[in-house]
Amino acid sequence: MQRTMDIQLILTVLLIGLGAGMLSGLIGIGGGIIMVPALVLFLQYTQHQAQGTSLAVLTLPVVLLASLHYYTQCKLQGNPIDLRVVGLLAIGFVGGAFLGSKWAMTLSQQQLKQWFAVILMYTAIRMLAWDQWLIQWFKKS
Repeated sequence: MQRTMDIQLILTVLLIGLGAGMLSGLIGIGGGIIMVPALVLFLQYTQHQAQGTSLAVLTLPVVLLASLHYYTQCKLQGNPIDLRVVGLLAIGFVGGAFLGSKWAMTLSQQQLKQWFAVILMYTAIRMLAWDQWLIQWFKKS
């Protein structure tokens, strides 16, 4: 069902895109971490709709500009991006995204939200090195 695009909806969607795009360009995140929760919370999308929309946004034209900028800047700094690695990752990503989308459609909204939350929490714990703190805490106990 298509909803009418009033000015509030247009501005909300543009702000979600701007925030996700800025964070994507800044630290390499955006689609899953920003866009999916924002679409669910602000536009009442289902988890399936939000994830599909996020993936659709990540097509070539959107990321091309940021990728080219990183490529040229990294090359100038003497740390070029290895396009062979990009190609291999892309091959794996295409296959993985297809299989993941098929699997996601077999899960309920609640199960999919729970998986999404667990993966975000796990990532946060690892990125903040809280896993090491927890291991040390358990060893002392």
